[in-house]
Amino acid sequence: LDGFSREQERKSRSKLVLNLFLLESLLGRSPQLVANMASSDMLFNADHGYLEGLVRGFRGGILAQSDYLNLTQCETLEDLKLHLQSTDYGNFLQNEAGPLTVAVVDDKLREKLVTEFTYFRNHSLPPLSQFFDFITYGYMIDNIILLITGTLHNRSISELLPKCHPLGTFEELGSLGIAQTAKDLYNAVLVDTPLALFFQECVSEQDLDELHIEIIRNTLYKAYLEAFYEFCENIGGSTTEMMCPILEFEADRRAFNITINSFGTELSKDDRAKLFPRCGRLYPDGLSRLAKADDYEQVRQVAECYAVSYRLWLCICTCAEVHWKIGGF
Repeated sequence: LDGFSREQERKSRSKLVLNLFLLESLLGRSPQLVANMASSDMLFNADHGYLEGLVRGFRGGILAQSDYLNLTQCETLEDLKLHLQSTDYGNFLQNEAGPLTVAVVDDKLREKLVTEFTYFRNHSLPPLSQFFDFITYGYMIDNIILLITGTLHNRSISELLPKCHPLGTFEELGSLGIAQTAKDLYNAVLVDTPLALFFQECVSEQDLDELHIEIIRNTLYKAYLEAFYEFCENIGGSTTEMMCPILEFEADRRAFNITINSFGTELSKDDRAKLFPRCGRLYPDGLSRLAKADDYEQVRQVAECYAVSYRLWLCICTCAEVHWKIGGF
């Protein structure tokens, strides 16, 4: 039914364009001008108007500062549940008969997010649908790495599948359960998953046994971020203005983390440089200096040359200090 409705919509749009063309021709306007008008903002609502309306509605439902102030006054999870019922979150916890726990609230919030995200993606057209796909690729990488790690440690794929993030699931994920070895899993990923291109270009079958799993993860993320950045650049407009700085920030964050985590390991400086995403503000000079860094002080000196990156560096150091104090390192 949905496909039929879209076909009817496209036919109606074609008639609209034809009528508009005839009208503008009678008025003596250029056919090229008419075609450009018809293919741009004039017909935006036909493809994206419905989703734009939903986005505006969701934006109006974002929790305000007053909501967060009220949440800080909640003494129990039941109080939190009652307050959220008065917001756009509604009764998402109404079917929970047992006592609420943090895990239950977290699962229900994630379930709500995934449901809404999937609805948007299923009703979108390119390039918006491709944009949604790119968002899921990061979660897919984490899920595949989880399955590879479990396989290398002789754990059943069927046991690991429930632990995968729902935003990173895809139709072929269930078929990966037949893989019994890392080799089988690698071949299945190349054939059946949306990540096939990243794996084929960045990771070989031998790497599953020879490389540390985090090196594989960072190699895939590098290819993913660079492809996502190029995609957003090619779209242009507001997408470029909003998304490219976000992806630049993520690329720089990963470069700092890779550098810091490589200290005291067997990872060479050349191999470290190969893991840096080349789409952040640190590229190329900052990444070159990070590749040569030997200690935290040299990393800090690199960050000081970039205002945004220096604030990022301070956040990383603060989080590391807190983690260390609670026994994380």
